[in-house]
Amino acid sequence: MRVVDPLVVAGPRSLSDSARSATACCQSAHEHARLQWRVSDGGEPAEILTAFLTEVGRPVDDLSRPRDPRDARLCGVSVMISAAASAVMAGAPPGPPSPAPAVPDLVAIGYRHGRPRRGVGGARLRQDPAPPALPAGTAGRPAATGWRLGEWRDSWTAREHAAAVSRVRDAIAAGDVYQVNLVGHASAEFTGDPLPALRRVAALPGAAYPAVLAGAGWAVACASPETLVEVGGGRAVTRPVKGTRPATAAGRAELLDSAKERAEHVMIVDLSRNDLGRLAVTGSVRVDELYAVRRWCDLWQAESTVSAALAPGVGLADLLRALCPGGSVTGAPKLAALAEIAAQEPVGRGPSMGALGWIGPQTVDLGLTIRTVAVDGARVHLWAGGGITWGSEPAAEVAEAAAKAAPIRSALAG
Repeated sequence: MRVVDPLVVAGPRSLSDSARSATACCQSAHEHARLQWRVSDGGEPAEILTAFLTEVGRPVDDLSRPRDPRDARLCGVSVMISAAASAVMAGAPPGPPSPAPAVPDLVAIGYRHGRPRRGVGGARLRQDPAPPALPAGTAGRPAATGWRLGEWRDSWTAREHAAAVSRVRDAIAAGDVYQVNLVGHASAEFTGDPLPALRRVAALPGAAYPAVLAGAGWAVACASPETLVEVGGGRAVTRPVKGTRPATAAGRAELLDSAKERAEHVMIVDLSRNDLGRLAVTGSVRVDELYAVRRWCDLWQAESTVSAALAPGVGLADLLRALCPGGSVTGAPKLAALAEIAAQEPVGRGPSMGALGWIGPQTVDLGLTIRTVAVDGARVHLWAGGGITWGSEPAAEVAEAAAKAAPIRSALAG
C-alpha cells in the first residue's frame, strides 16, 4: 500500500497542526508497518486498531494526558475506517455489502524516518518496500495512458430515493427515529490511471481532510470538510456539519433563516454533546461555536464545534466507539437510525461516512469521510446524501444529494 499526498492543504480553511505534520512527514518518511482489516475477518475494529498502534510504538490507551513526543518510535499513522467498521464499533450490524469490496474496512499505515528495515514483527505488520501499482483501468491489467470516465449508474433512481425519504418520514411519525441520514451511491467504469482524477477530488476547495490512499486494486480520495474527532492536550473536539444551500448570497441568507435546517443541525449537535459526554470530565462539554456557515465548493454548509475534556483513562477505542459513525451521517437516536439506514439503502457505504486522518505523537485528527470516492477494479464509486427530518421534502432531498455529488463528478471527469 502507499499513500499519495496524504492530508495535503487544499482550500482556504487552515488545517490543524497534526494535518500539516502528516503532510510534511509522509513526504520525507517511509512506510514502516501497515494494517488492513475487513469486517469478514472478525474481531472488533477499535481493539484491532489499538493493538496495532501499541505494537508499532504509538500507544493510545489514555488520550486524556499529553504524551512526550520523544517517546514515539513513529512520526505518525494514517488511518481510514469504513462505514461498516464504524457501525460495528457502535455495536450495530455492518449494513449492506459495499459496492467496492476491494477497499478494506480498516487501514492503518505507520511512518518512520530513516532507512526502511525488513522483518517487522507481528501478525498484522508487514513491510512493503515495493508498493503495488494503483488500480488499472481493468483489474489485473496495466493502466492505459489516458483517463476516460464512463456513464454514471445510480444504485437507486430519483423516484426510489424520494420513496425512501417518505418511508423515513413515516418512521419519524411513528416515533422510531428523530432523524435519519440517507445516502445514495453511484458508480462508473473508467479506463486509464485514476490517480490524477483522485488528486483533483482531494484538491476541491473547502476540503479540511484532503487525501488519496491507494492499495493493490483499490484507491480512496477524500475532500471532506468535516471533523469527526480531533484530540490534543487532553481535549476532544468534533465539528458536525449539517445544513446545505448554494454558495450564493441568497443561499447563505436562506441557510441562516431556515428553521428546518437549524432544527436538524441542533439535533446532531445535541447527539455530539451526548457522545462526548460519555467520556468527558463532568461539566467540561461545551459548544464552542454553533451554526457557523462555511463554504465547500459551490455550497454553503452549517458547522458547529463541540468539545470536552477527556476523563482519565479514555483511550482511542473508547473515543471511536462513542463517536463512530458520526452523528451527521447517521441521525438520532444513532442505533435506531443505523437500523433504518440498513433497511432503506440498497448498497453499503464502503469507505464513505467513516473516518480518515492522522494519529501523531501528541494528536489524533480524524475527518468524517463525506465527499469521498473509491476506486475498485474498473469502477469508481461515490456516495452522497443528507439528513431526513419530518420537515423534509423528498424532491428537495434528492436535489441536495445531487448538488453534493456534482463537484466530485466534475473533478473526476476533469
